[in-house]
Amino acid sequence: MVTLLDTYIENRERVQPDDTNNYDTAHGGNVAKWMDEVGAMSAMRLAGHPCVTASIDRLDFARPIPRGDTCVIESYVYATGRTSVRVRLRAFRETPETGERELTTEATFVFVALDEERRPTPVPELTVESEREADLRRAALAAESDGSGESTE
Repeated sequence: MVTLLDTYIENRERVQPDDTNNYDTAHGGNVAKWMDEVGAMSAMRLAGHPCVTASIDRLDFARPIPRGDTCVIESYVYATGRTSVRVRLRAFRETPETGERELTTEATFVFVALDEERRPTPVPELTVESEREADLRRAALAAESDGSGESTE
């Protein structure tokens, strides 16, 4: 059985000049791409198969990430369907020198697992064993149900 923490991934991207828009902050499309890539990795950890993006249920940009800062992406699976995997994603801007973080973006992505013929294939159930896993799952479900993207974490 795969636990929620088995799917937990945190990845970093340094916001370079080529990643920015006219306001010298990370282009929203780049942030969405980084989230999609890390989210797929979390989904594949659960599924044990390649996974593709089926939908983005929500993508909320709260604040920008300035050029030179680091974009930290947090990703984990919090629910499964028969062939689908729901992934919570949050992006933070992080100051490289201090590690100071601020939440910038939240999203819920749905991925579908594919077999060798690229057809949807069943995924295993997600197991929640620890209190930390339960807290992460509750936060994802709360953000999903209220639609705001904000949690009580």
